[in-house]
Amino acid sequence: MDLNFYHKICDDFEEFLIRSRPKIEGFHPYFENAFWEMLLSGGKRFRPKLLLAVVCANAPSLAKNAFLPALALECLHTYSLIHDDLPAMDNADLRRGHRTLHNLYDETGAILVGDALNTYAFYLLSIARLDDGVKIKLIKELSHNGGIGGMIIGQAMDCYFENKTLELDKLKIIHLNKTAKLIASSLTMGAMISNQPKNFEYQLYEFGLKLGLYFQIRDDIIDVTHSKSQAGKNTSVDGNKNSYVNLLGLQGAKENAQDLSNQIVEHMQEFDEVLRSNLKHLLSEYLL
Repeated sequence: MDLNFYHKICDDFEEFLIRSRPKIEGFHPYFENAFWEMLLSGGKRFRPKLLLAVVCANAPSLAKNAFLPALALECLHTYSLIHDDLPAMDNADLRRGHRTLHNLYDETGAILVGDALNTYAFYLLSIARLDDGVKIKLIKELSHNGGIGGMIIGQAMDCYFENKTLELDKLKIIHLNKTAKLIASSLTMGAMISNQPKNFEYQLYEFGLKLGLYFQIRDDIIDVTHSKSQAGKNTSVDGNKNSYVNLLGLQGAKENAQDLSNQIVEHMQEFDEVLRSNLKHLLSEYLL
C-alpha cells in the first residue's frame, strides 16, 4: 500500500476517536464530558500514528483492526499528560491549547479522569478485533513500558531529582523511561498486530528509543524557546528539573538533538520502502 493509504487511515482514525467516546452511567455533573475532553481537544496522535505506520506497511488489511490498540495508546498517553499537569507535578494550566482539567473543573476530577483513561486503555486492548495471543502481547507491552518498566518509574525519578543536578547518563535513563519507551512500544505494538518476527520488533524498539529521546530533548528546547501560545502548553517550567538544556545549555541541547535526528534518518534506511515512506511522512515536521 502507498502513502495515500496510510494518510487516509490516519484521517479515519481521527474520526474513529471522535466517535468512540463511551457512555458513562451515573449522575456526576461533568465526568462523562471530562473523560473524553482532553482527547478531543487536539494532540498530534503521534503514538497511534507510529503504530498505524507499521501496520499499514506490513499488514494493511489489519489497519482498521488496529484502531482500538491505537486508541489505547492515545488514552494512556493522555492520562499521563493530565496527571503531569496536576498541582503536585507541573501545576500547569494549559495543555494542547486547552485549559487543563484540574484548572477547568477540580483536582479530584482530573485525577480520576486520568485514572479512568489509564484503565480504559487496557479495556480497549481486551476488546480489539485481534487474536487473543496478540492481545495478551499488546497488554504486556503497554502495561510494562507505560508503567513501572518505563513511563512511571521515569516520571518518579524526574520528580524526585528536581533541584538536584544529575550526570548526563542518569538524565538519559530518566528520559528513556519517561518518554522514549512508550514511543518505542507504539512501533513494537504495530509489529505485533501485523505478526512480524521478533527481531523486527527489537529493531523497531531500538529505533523508537532514539526517536523518543530526540522528542524529549526537542521538548526541553521548546520549553525555553517557545511562548505558551506557540507551544499550546505551559513553557519555562523546567527551571528546577534535570533537562538537556539545563545540563548542556541551549546550544549543547540543540547539537545533541541534531545528532539524534541524523541517527534517526540513518536508522530509517534499514526499513523497507513502504514503512520508510510512512515514517518520513509522519516525522517530516519534527526532525531537524
